[in-house]
Amino acid sequence: MKTLAKLLTCCAISGAGFLSLQTTSYAEDVKIGFVVKQPEEPWFQDEWRFADQAAKEKNFTVVKIGAENGEKVMSAIDNLASQQAQGLVICVPDVKLGPAVVAKSTADHLKLMTVDDQLVDGKGNPISAVPHMGISAHEIGKQVGQAIVDEIKKRGWNMEDVGAIRVTYEQLPTAHDRVTGATEVLLAAGFPKANIIDAPQAKTDTENAFNAANIALTKNPKFQKWVSFGLNDEAVLGAVRAAEGRGFGADKMIGVGIGGAQSAINEFNKPNPTGFFGTVLISPKRHGYETSLLMYNWITQNQEPPKLTLTSGKLMNRDNLKEIRQEFGL
Repeated sequence: MKTLAKLLTCCAISGAGFLSLQTTSYAEDVKIGFVVKQPEEPWFQDEWRFADQAAKEKNFTVVKIGAENGEKVMSAIDNLASQQAQGLVICVPDVKLGPAVVAKSTADHLKLMTVDDQLVDGKGNPISAVPHMGISAHEIGKQVGQAIVDEIKKRGWNMEDVGAIRVTYEQLPTAHDRVTGATEVLLAAGFPKANIIDAPQAKTDTENAFNAANIALTKNPKFQKWVSFGLNDEAVLGAVRAAEGRGFGADKMIGVGIGGAQSAINEFNKPNPTGFFGTVLISPKRHGYETSLLMYNWITQNQEPPKLTLTSGKLMNRDNLKEIRQEFGL
């Protein structure tokens, strides 16, 4: 009996060791796709960098792919399946791709999580079944609006004499929510609704924002002071550049962006202030590191991520640039 007990004990230990080795081996084989819509943008570069940090800590592989349109998204998913990836974190170029992305990921046996922009179904409703980490777009928009209001008051401007360039991109719900939040705060503070001028941009970059803002400035020559807000730093920088071309410098323009991109940092590092007053810094670390880690735990421990996680931001300007970036791990 003692011999049998010893044998069973040895088997149990060996079995536990085998399971441990098997689990370790499996963890080492974890491969996660991280697909973004604008791979050249600093925000997405930072997300990838922090995803790599998580991968290094947990010993898994991140496959980074840029997919600027629907066709490339579908190709990226197939690419990941061929590499035997188990999970996908994605920011799509068009949220209406939702049903197709879900179907394709399911067919290719990929666990799916979205970041930044949430997928919508055929009726335009968020696909809540897919775990998502996003930004509280409306609240961050309100932060932008409050920063503008505070600076207007600090400068002693009369709101009746100020125009607001609202750089819009209505195709993207996040963009709509951000500018809506900023607009609400401005109106609540007494900013005249008639002074808010829409500047629709064709794409979410500085060049298209510049062109849109130029039209707004041309059509409204009566304003001698301006403020501007939009989806991101690029939208506001476009408006600031357009205003500069017409003689509206830092003393006549208050632009507040969103993101804290390198372009914003470059603006703050210029010897003299520009009309780009500030930006609400949001955390690429949470969106890159945490999503990758959540996906890793889902794959290895079957711990499904929360269905919805919303992150917030902080106002950053020339004065607190280093302090805020350090706080965000940048």
